[in-house]
Amino acid sequence: MSDSYVPRRAALIVPALAAVLALSACSPAAEGPSGDKLSVVTTTTQLADFAHQIGGDDIELTSLLAPGASAHHFDPSPKELVALSQADVLIVNGADLEGFIDSTIEASGFSGTLVTAADGIDLAEAKEITAEGEHEADTGEAPDHAGHTHADNDHADDDHAGHEHGDHDHDHADHDHAGHDHADHDHADHDHADHDHADVTETHADEPEAHGDHADHDGHSHGDTNPHLWTSPRYASGMAAEVGRALAQADPGNAADYERRATAYEAQLAALDTWVAEQFELVPAADRVLVSGHDSLRYYLHDYGIAYAGAIMPSFEDNAEPSAAELDALSAKIAERGVKAIFVESSMSPKLAQAIARETGITVVDGDALYADSLGTKGSGAETFVAATVHNTQVILEAWGVTPGPVPAELEGGA
Repeated sequence: MSDSYVPRRAALIVPALAAVLALSACSPAAEGPSGDKLSVVTTTTQLADFAHQIGGDDIELTSLLAPGASAHHFDPSPKELVALSQADVLIVNGADLEGFIDSTIEASGFSGTLVTAADGIDLAEAKEITAEGEHEADTGEAPDHAGHTHADNDHADDDHAGHEHGDHDHDHADHDHAGHDHADHDHADHDHADHDHADVTETHADEPEAHGDHADHDGHSHGDTNPHLWTSPRYASGMAAEVGRALAQADPGNAADYERRATAYEAQLAALDTWVAEQFELVPAADRVLVSGHDSLRYYLHDYGIAYAGAIMPSFEDNAEPSAAELDALSAKIAERGVKAIFVESSMSPKLAQAIARETGITVVDGDALYADSLGTKGSGAETFVAATVHNTQVILEAWGVTPGPVPAELEGGA
């Protein structure tokens, strides 16, 4: 695909955007709402929360994605492109999540510092976990999760500068992320067409079941690493630490404040990790089997010893189209493994899950949906990453017939 590719909607708005940018350049608003604050734009709602927790009042924050939206099929509006054109820092997830980012940077003219939060974690380990989950979903053989144990770990004493979890240790000292040049940052350009999942009924007899390379219906491939890295609190901690380092480098005058808030937030994420682990220890290992709307919770499941029986959507995407054969195979697996419920993510329609539930007789959890691709809207109780993770844990346990333990004071309200 050529470097000049721009998604269809972006191509239509580029001329209009040029006029808007020309006007904004002549306006006091071009200096930003606060003038002296660091202007930060994030892609996902989770990254926006990390930036808010660490940046506090020292930054002016814009999230390209709104609560409830999915990064898998997103096109920026002129307003969002204007915000990006004026930003000092752009924070992306990485791991090929944001297929829209190269064309968005090009259309906006962004020339600030690009920060990739995934640089804060061990992507080689994430790739291994992705492969384990594929094997488990295909064969029913649960992987060995011994690499990440909670019982003997004192997370509050972790040194997040080195960020050592379990058996892997990755050193960030050699990375100069503030100097990261987005022109050299390779994100594949993809066009995500919107689909009505309720209408997916036909069998795609001529299409391969491309679970191995995670291809979806329009040829999009995320490669070998599931991009939903943040669903693991320990990975979220590494991503937040990367955000904190980048903000401190971009705004040295407030570096001490960023570092103080980053340390406090990482301690909170460590407490979250410990609490979630303790909750799932209440469930017999044989009963920890989960089916979701799409493959969005891989790292969360891995960290807490939850078997992955499969997902309705046959890829990392939340708008991929399952074939009738794939849905039949999932129904059979649900019956075989004694799955108690299908959990639907907040960014998805529950209609396919409801159809499978009618066939298998199990419960669909969609009223209290899981927040994976996006954080919740105001009033949802899942507006922050901590609150969303607490919510997800409670919803899963309750559907399994287990009463969650009390939420520690440091996690109440999600910060």
